Amino acid sequence: MTETKNLWGGRFTESPDQTFAEFNNSFKFDKRLFTADIRASIAHCEGIFQAGILTRPEAERIKNGLWTILKRSDFDKDYFNDSTVEDVHSFIESRLVQLVGDVGKKLHTGRSRNDQVATAFRLWLRDEIVEIQQITRELQKSLVEAANRQKDAVLPGYTHLQRAQPVMWAHWCLAYFEMLARDRERLDEVWRRVNVLPLGSAALAGTSFEIDRETVAREIGFEGVTSNSLDAVSDRDFAIEFVGACALIMVHLSRFAEDLILYASSEFQFIELSDAVSTGSSLMPQKKNPDALELIRGKAGRVFGHQTSLLSMMKGLPLAYNKDMQEDKEAVFDTVDTVKISLKVAAIVLKNLGLREDKTREAATKGYLNATELADYLVQRGVPFRTAHDVVGKTVLYSISVGKELNELALTDFQKFSSEIENDVFEALSLEKTLGSKNQIGGTSPERVFEALEEAQRSLEIEN
Repeated sequence: MTETKNLWGGRFTESPDQTFAEFNNSFKFDKRLFTADIRASIAHCEGIFQAGILTRPEAERIKNGLWTILKRSDFDKDYFNDSTVEDVHSFIESRLVQLVGDVGKKLHTGRSRNDQVATAFRLWLRDEIVEIQQITRELQKSLVEAANRQKDAVLPGYTHLQRAQPVMWAHWCLAYFEMLARDRERLDEVWRRVNVLPLGSAALAGTSFEIDRETVAREIGFEGVTSNSLDAVSDRDFAIEFVGACALIMVHLSRFAEDLILYASSEFQFIELSDAVSTGSSLMPQKKNPDALELIRGKAGRVFGHQTSLLSMMKGLPLAYNKDMQEDKEAVFDTVDTVKISLKVAAIVLKNLGLREDKTREAATKGYLNATELADYLVQRGVPFRTAHDVVGKTVLYSISVGKELNELALTDFQKFSSEIENDVFEALSLEKTLGSKNQIGGTSPERVFEALEEAQRSLEIEN
């Protein structure tokens, strides 16, 4: 039986049960915090040197040892193949002591694994949030590009999955652009709350050594330090909030995927997905399945589950740290991986789809999508809206009975229901007028949509 190296053996006279040791071990997943923990340890080393705990030669020896460990991990593919360590923190410490001797054992002065873990986790997550924001921006860019490729295209908009009113394709693209913009704002807010240093809180009560926490924070780019040691080591609000922000990203990606899955179906035939983002059937040779989009839709539930698991884990924990909180890592790690790949695949799908403008335009002119325009036409002639609504409803019912669209009726047909309707009604019911009349801010008129498209493009360019 392999003996596990840990950081807490002095109190114990027996080795842990092997099954329990494996159950307790987190190195297989928390090694992702390796670089972050090295960075935080280097800053802590400087902090305890400034506090007079280390001499300058000792501090330099420890920091050089930490840098060496970091470099070795880059070129030694077997570096992390160590089944004897409990977690990434004991792994680093054991390697450090191997390199620099007993002076390496001084590094843990003034800190606990509780504040050490929280610091490495925040430092790692801070960088991941920045990367997710960048990938989200790339998807926004892909949406703008997709809108510009078929800038004049029109498709039916839906409510209750029933055709409602025509909209510009670019308007549809920009709707998702706006959702992602809010997602990035939320990530900004999460990043700000992540970017606070818990190191110096020790196990739960703070440290008795004169470590300048604010200087340590500046060393690794934290904007401030935590104000309460009990809270600092037991807080996982930042992780829950991050996963919550990611859950909303996945909601938006899932809705995006659902729209395109419907649009790619034989019933809609609005879009054609290239072979690059589709798969076939093992049985039915004619099939072309939107698997990339279905996977995005499915993976949304995975992230929702992580949010629920984190909330459930934390809801009954007393202050301060409890081992339950080890469960935070895998939930957050998998959330990061899932959101990143889903955002990337969504962008790839946009680059590999074509809108079938003939089909979407035909759909946008069928099914009485200009009924609201007829009601607005009557309102502009002084008819109260509720009266106009009733008149149009009866006109639509008549149109259905004779198998014609509204704009295919004769003027005499319209005048059966309202004497206010005149020959200019046909212009009002045209697709161009239906779109063009939605000219207020946020509307789907070509003028407004093209302005919004240019503004979206400018907002992305400003960030470069």
